[in-house]
Amino acid sequence: MIAANNVSLQFGKRVLFEDVNIKFHGERCYGLIGANGAGKSTFLKILAGDIAPTTGNVSMEPGKRMAVLRQNHSEYDDQTVLNTVIMGHKELWNLMQAKDAIYAKPDFSEEDGIKASELEEKFAEMDGWNAESDAAALLSGLGIEEADHYKLMTEMEGSLKVRVLLAQALFGNPDVLILDEPTNDLDLKTISWLEDFLLNFRNTVIVVSHDRHFLDTVCTNIADIDFGKIRLYTGNYTFWYESSQLALRQRAAANKKAEEKRKELQEFISRFSANASKSRQATSRKKLLEKINVDEIQASSRRYPAIIFNQQREAGDQILEVENLSASAEDGTPLFTNLNFKVNRGDKISILSDNALAITALFEILNGNRKPDGGSFHYGQTIITSYLPNDNAEFFDTDENLIDWLRQYSENKDEVYVRGFLGKMLFTGEETFKSARVLSGGEKVRCMLSRMMLKEGNVLMLDEPTNHLDLESIQALNNSLRDFKGTILFTSHDHTFTQTVANRIIEISPNGTLDKLMEYDEYITDPKVQEQREALKGSLV
Repeated sequence: MIAANNVSLQFGKRVLFEDVNIKFHGERCYGLIGANGAGKSTFLKILAGDIAPTTGNVSMEPGKRMAVLRQNHSEYDDQTVLNTVIMGHKELWNLMQAKDAIYAKPDFSEEDGIKASELEEKFAEMDGWNAESDAAALLSGLGIEEADHYKLMTEMEGSLKVRVLLAQALFGNPDVLILDEPTNDLDLKTISWLEDFLLNFRNTVIVVSHDRHFLDTVCTNIADIDFGKIRLYTGNYTFWYESSQLALRQRAAANKKAEEKRKELQEFISRFSANASKSRQATSRKKLLEKINVDEIQASSRRYPAIIFNQQREAGDQILEVENLSASAEDGTPLFTNLNFKVNRGDKISILSDNALAITALFEILNGNRKPDGGSFHYGQTIITSYLPNDNAEFFDTDENLIDWLRQYSENKDEVYVRGFLGKMLFTGEETFKSARVLSGGEKVRCMLSRMMLKEGNVLMLDEPTNHLDLESIQALNNSLRDFKGTILFTSHDHTFTQTVANRIIEISPNGTLDKLMEYDEYITDPKVQEQREALKGSLV
């Protein structure tokens, strides 16, 4: 058990937390959520002891061990990958070092032998003889090949270092496990492995993540940072989101009787519990949903952007036809060859590839920003495209304020009109006079979405649209694209986003293409499709 006792944190006049009292315990996984700037990562650092609170303290049950996913990628550069993982259990690692130091002494004495015997006994009690094999199993599960296990950390590229540090946190069955964005730089297969690991983990986990599918799969509870407090809810992220939205609607319905509201909430809980029991979610495994109290459910103070994609005109039957399209990377490596597909009205297509550069190249070609190596594409006469690129840096190389920045993309130059679109994306008051150059990554994406909304396209193209966005913006964008009546081509590493938006999957590679009219979950689980995918990846150009 780990607890925050009357914890407050203040930076100058800004109060981030005030008198927070919360306990994390048992075989539970707590998803820590909150709007951008609410202090999620900061609170994890307080729990980990990396930051001292202004008032209050953090206490942990005596004799228990905490492990934390660290973000300092260069801290272990002089260590081997395998040793870095084992160092996650400091007591075991120090014991190993002490033991080895005694055996290495040239003048090994009887006293040394007694000491070594005592250390060996402790080592065996801590399952030290399986340390290397356990560490190796974690590394393999996280996609680190056996040949890399004895390399120095300095030899590992950045994304692999992240995986090693994740293995370090998971190593040795810690009593409290703290994870800040653990799915970053992980592929679908590795995320699934991590989900299974945490589902079978029998101690306490506290995690921050923008991956809703991950939170839904592993979380038994949600800890919501709001108004400087942290409130606990039973259930996963989707339960928290849907129940808070229901509570918000109920609060707006002032005339609805209390008994009617309670009945509606109870019916919602029953429906959610029934759905969860059919999945592999941790909420089902631990049956915590049975303990949900209707009184727990409250409206959130979250502000969600109003992302609304209108079509200037409805598209005709001819949308887009791609014929024998090919593209290569700068070094001449093929990204895709002889790509053929026809887009139909109402298609919402998720483009997949093992190489993200291939997808970006396709979108850049389809938007006239890059020439293909070969082949052609043709839009129907009624088509108006609107594009969200992955790299938006060139758009913000200016000192213009946000009003003037957005006005250049609008046919209607009226300031009130332009401000309306900025307001939909939560830029209000003095914020609209910020320089475009100083925006954060998430703010830039929200500005680009405003630009898209202004164009009123009937074919939307989005290259990793959830990058840099907070959960509220991701949810709002997800809902908007799901409800959009036009055509969409997009790519995203967000599992829930892809599953709930796409009705067709196209996977591209240098060796060929797979084109399936199905949802994402079916695509990644259907045995026949998986055989075709493996054949595609293994075939020769």
